[in-house]
Amino acid sequence: MNHLQTRYQTNLSLLTDLYQLTMAYGYWKTGSAEHEAVFHLFYRQNPFGGKYAIACGLQDVIDFLDDFKFTNSDLDYLSSLKDAKGQALFEDDFLDYLLHLKFSCDIDAVEEGTIVFPHEPLLRVKGPLLQAQFIETFLLNSINFQTLIATKSARIIAAAKGDPVHEFGLRRAQGIDGGLSASRAAYIGGCTATSNVLAGKIYDIPVKGTHGHSWVMSFEEEEEAFEAYAKAMPNNCVFLVDTFDTIKGIKKAIKIAEKLRQNGHAFLGIRLDSGDLLALSIKARKLLDDAGFEGAKVIASDGLDEYKIKDLKAKGALIDVWGVGTNLVTAKDQPALGGVYKLAAIRKKESDWTYKIKLSNTPSKVSTPGILQVRRYFVSDGQPFGDMIWNIDNKELFPQIQSFDGRTIVTNNRLFKDLLIPIFKQGKLIYERPSIHQIRAYRAEQVHLFEKVDFKLYPKGLEQQLNQQKLNLIQQHLL
Repeated sequence: MNHLQTRYQTNLSLLTDLYQLTMAYGYWKTGSAEHEAVFHLFYRQNPFGGKYAIACGLQDVIDFLDDFKFTNSDLDYLSSLKDAKGQALFEDDFLDYLLHLKFSCDIDAVEEGTIVFPHEPLLRVKGPLLQAQFIETFLLNSINFQTLIATKSARIIAAAKGDPVHEFGLRRAQGIDGGLSASRAAYIGGCTATSNVLAGKIYDIPVKGTHGHSWVMSFEEEEEAFEAYAKAMPNNCVFLVDTFDTIKGIKKAIKIAEKLRQNGHAFLGIRLDSGDLLALSIKARKLLDDAGFEGAKVIASDGLDEYKIKDLKAKGALIDVWGVGTNLVTAKDQPALGGVYKLAAIRKKESDWTYKIKLSNTPSKVSTPGILQVRRYFVSDGQPFGDMIWNIDNKELFPQIQSFDGRTIVTNNRLFKDLLIPIFKQGKLIYERPSIHQIRAYRAEQVHLFEKVDFKLYPKGLEQQLNQQKLNLIQQHLL
């Protein structure tokens, strides 16, 4: 299923920045549009001050590229654009070129759910310069946001220590697509369910939800509201108990729960959405247990994130399920990942590669030249040992990691796996897409693999020969 078509029912090729089109026009005008180029997508700093990120967003990239084309409607719009003198921004012959353009790049990418680190390519594009350049914006839009949210979700899941976490963020999400993409990424990151019904339909994510304060307020009495809800939804009863007085609300919920039990229905629990969640959860658990509802869950929401959850658990809160909304789907403490897309090599037909580098006075912003791959090494028990970025164009490999912190780590005689795998070959999709549930399970396996890793000692960096090539290019440009 193409989820982009399901969501939008329209072609998305113009979901790009204008400068991608002006550069494309320039490549076409100068005769370099068909030169072969290599670009890499990567990020420079772990989000949220964390130790890693969770790669996510590849599915949308696949859907976008698998249906990539310019329509007559697209070209009609582009033909209406004017330059500073009021003349057509693009020639008709260029627009005709776009109309007949067929995507023909190779795409290699890290699978969704993989633990990744700064400066490592999450995706490599190899193909005609015009095409490889043009798709930059969509790739960054998809992978930046979903990687950020999947990582935030994984952090929240870790703080919950096995408790279910439901994503409740749609009403505070950044627009329609922000809500849908966030729900998908949050589920991959480890959330067990979403309140977002459309995301449930499109992505096959479990959906959860009960009632809001307005339900209670629409009745004369709180107990009457609970009883009416129990009659309407006898097998879905989680009562929101903090509309007026929370403790009184819990006691009223228990009265209706007893009627449910008498009629053969299970009472699922109560939800706390305000107040002192620590004290209220302890009191709620006692009241529920004393009434014989040991299996009823205490669900909490109210501006939660990994820090609040960790603190509440450390202090002994008796909360069974966590509902996390705004702080998850907006990644409130870091609203963008900052991933970038850089040209690393270019060549004319039947010529050797010319490596490209972007320099900066900020060392972390100096790009790495070459046709890059990420090799992850393992010790015999399967625990990751280190990551090495290497140039697949090099004829000889010296498997030593020149770590970003200055250490040199020898990786001989170790098991390894190359993380970038083929997705498209000459524009044809060759990757068998896993289900969202398989991606989510893989993410859990990745986290488990790294549980015993000391991230302060885990080496990440360039292969020795690649490191020297980079230093040589830097020196060459500084002369």
